[in-house]
Amino acid sequence: MEHHITSWAEVAPRLVAVAAGRAHADLVVRGGKLVNVQSREVLDGWQVAVADGRFAYVGPDASHCIGPDTRVIEAAGRYLIPGLCDGHMHIESGMLTPAEFAAAVIPHGTTTMFTDPHEIANVLGLRGVRMMHDEALMQPVNIYTQMPSCAPSAPGLETTGFEISADDVAEAMAWPGIIGLGEMMNFPGVINGDAQMLAEMAATMNSGKTVGGHYASPDKGRDFSAYVAGGAADDHEGTAEADAIARVRNGMRSMMRLGSAWYDVESQITAVTEKGLDPRNFILCTDDCMAGTLVNDGHMNRVVRHAIACGCEPVVALQMATINTATHFGLERELGSIAPGRRADMILTSDLTTLPIEEVIARGQTVARDGKITVDCPHYAWPDDARATMRMGKVLADTDFEVAAPEGRNRVTARVIGVVENQAPTKALEADLPVVDGVVEGEGGVCQIALVERHRATGDVVNGFVSGFGYSGKMAMASTVAHDSHHMIVVGTDRAMMAQAANRLGEVGGGISVWKDGAEIALVKLPIAGLMSDSPAAEVAAGADRMVAAMADCGCTLNNAYMQHSLLALVVIPELRISDLGLVDVTKFELTELIKDPE
Repeated sequence: MEHHITSWAEVAPRLVAVAAGRAHADLVVRGGKLVNVQSREVLDGWQVAVADGRFAYVGPDASHCIGPDTRVIEAAGRYLIPGLCDGHMHIESGMLTPAEFAAAVIPHGTTTMFTDPHEIANVLGLRGVRMMHDEALMQPVNIYTQMPSCAPSAPGLETTGFEISADDVAEAMAWPGIIGLGEMMNFPGVINGDAQMLAEMAATMNSGKTVGGHYASPDKGRDFSAYVAGGAADDHEGTAEADAIARVRNGMRSMMRLGSAWYDVESQITAVTEKGLDPRNFILCTDDCMAGTLVNDGHMNRVVRHAIACGCEPVVALQMATINTATHFGLERELGSIAPGRRADMILTSDLTTLPIEEVIARGQTVARDGKITVDCPHYAWPDDARATMRMGKVLADTDFEVAAPEGRNRVTARVIGVVENQAPTKALEADLPVVDGVVEGEGGVCQIALVERHRATGDVVNGFVSGFGYSGKMAMASTVAHDSHHMIVVGTDRAMMAQAANRLGEVGGGISVWKDGAEIALVKLPIAGLMSDSPAAEVAAGADRMVAAMADCGCTLNNAYMQHSLLALVVIPELRISDLGLVDVTKFELTELIKDPE
């Protein structure tokens, strides 16, 4: 079934009648403390009446709204807070379809998500975005879709399965669930006046919708000013207090993220807690959460708890995950607060600091209770071609992963991608590596990395070197989650196993495969676009846990190392990345040589 929500205008006559006492509510919640994010107050004893999925009456006494068929919830001193909103996220990062992602986060109190499906856009183009959008609209909670802006993320530095055009953006702006433009990652393009990027932003603004930002540079001078002038309305790439301050001073929303691998709230929220800036332009989000985080730790409830632990007042932290987010996307009169006319999305919790999510109500229906979902999250019928996206062109061999040394050299200086724990940026390192039989070998913590083309069956493999994972012994790991173009990234210490891992993913339709000593020790199947599974989150999380344990078995010591693995081809974040076209120096936005010429 499709969970349709009627508009405020359609149901206003009934809302007026219920609030005036001429008609009876569907639901009344009484005996609690209402957290009013509009006024930043906690109103003890305030009651709430709901009709047709929206709030009709919010005030000290809703007894006039109760009739014989009205459902009454006794809050018993608990707090009523608005349903939580995630201001910027990628559903595909959970390796789940929208339905299974919703089923995973509803018990955590998330009732609204602003999602950018740019992962599937890279693999299946506008059609893939439409599939995500359509499944999103089937859910019992609010999932708004941002039309992806950057596929490829950096034109000329990578090749995607499909490219997104300004015409695609203009077409999508008319779809019912599209709320704006996904993060504009090509910030150099905007700064340099790139016609396509500006046309995409213009199409969005002409539709009265919000342009998402992504400014992954520490420069706060002219380049930053030029980027903001282009129309980006928010940014989640800040990592320091000064970043957050610069964004809000320029009229942007500072989106502070706590995902599976992003820890950018603590370093930025001091702009509010210590510097005293107005918190209304600060928004909390997750960006990327893996299934294990959703199953074990939570979603937006985890971010709000963390913000409070960092010194933010609880009601202010809640505003950053409710009303601030709704206002930013032009939805303040639709959601984000417990106020008349808004969608009846709310949570019952007994503590504002630890935030246990005891009951979740979305559009007036109880959707979760005590950590368990109580509604269905309907699945879209994903077509066969969305499940057949592995076009590798050939069976790979160990020789495909050889790095040939220049003639006559027995050692070379190679550029090495240096992984940094818990951070998206990498370091551009160099290593002195040995040559055996004309082939460069990794040593001393430097292992091989390869990008295997999987969209156009070219059979191409680009090889390089990476350090920081701590791998030892003979191992390999391959993944078709490889931001942003989602070819396949293979990292390993043994070329034969690198070929085995890559070929295995070709067989199963995509996912993650880990090999050690000649045998596969973990496999996560991601059959939809090589990015997502339509299995429940707990199953996908269990598979991901086995994958993480397998990485550790291979010697990896990094926290959340899989996230780092999947970002090694993200050619818009400094300093050094790998793409299907070669090694990319992201400080200069140009291709660079793997082997350095001798001085």
